[in-house]
Amino acid sequence: MNQKVLLILCDGLRPDAITACGNPYGSVLLGLGSHTLTAQTVYPSVTLPCHVSLFHSVVPKRHGILTNTYVPMSRPVSGLCEQLSANGRTCAFFYNWEELRDLSRPSSLCYSFFASGDFLGSEKANEMVTENALSYIAQEKPDFAFVYLGDTDHAGHESGWMSEAYLRSCARSLDEIHRLIDAFCEEYTIFVTADHGGHEYMHGTREPEDMRIPLICIGEDFPANQALPEVNICDIAPTITKLEGVPAPKDWKGKSLL
Repeated sequence: MNQKVLLILCDGLRPDAITACGNPYGSVLLGLGSHTLTAQTVYPSVTLPCHVSLFHSVVPKRHGILTNTYVPMSRPVSGLCEQLSANGRTCAFFYNWEELRDLSRPSSLCYSFFASGDFLGSEKANEMVTENALSYIAQEKPDFAFVYLGDTDHAGHESGWMSEAYLRSCARSLDEIHRLIDAFCEEYTIFVTADHGGHEYMHGTREPEDMRIPLICIGEDFPANQALPEVNICDIAPTITKLEGVPAPKDWKGKSLL
């Protein structure tokens, strides 16, 4: 395999919000490829630890990042971008939460775009991330692109998960996802997922609402309307390296879905 991959992550997107938010594209999205609404994230179900586990395919007890403050690993594990870059693949990041800058090591990205949700507002930052991703990916066609949309997590903390404001944010984010999928589904295998869910005004616990995440895989290797088997967030990176034709590091604990 030597495929290009687009990974779209919607922060704090609960699986049940995909259809509950009222955006008709939610049901369409679930039918585009293989999917599960019961994938599991890692504990603590906190944004940075979950992202580090996604990109390094190990649990927080192994990588050592347990809060939203990055600390260097005492026993470093090669991350997804480092692995792809070392094997001649180009990687690009588009995000609006600055802490995610530590997901990749220096010299592993060919391009990075950041719009601060704290200063610009998370809704505007989402739009800027999407616009920049649409433009850059269409022109440069990186082998791997990561698009992070943070507005849903902000709405959950501000108004509560599954509140009207949160569901409106989910609906807006689905519009962004719709544009990205329509633009790149012919050239890229696309993953849509979340880092964690949420309940009340928080996440981070072992509650099912915090630990369950969606995963939708769209591409020739993922038949439409097919259920994915038991999936953990640590399985995403090994699946991407397999699609890219790149070996997975021996330290990774996740399994490829292919």
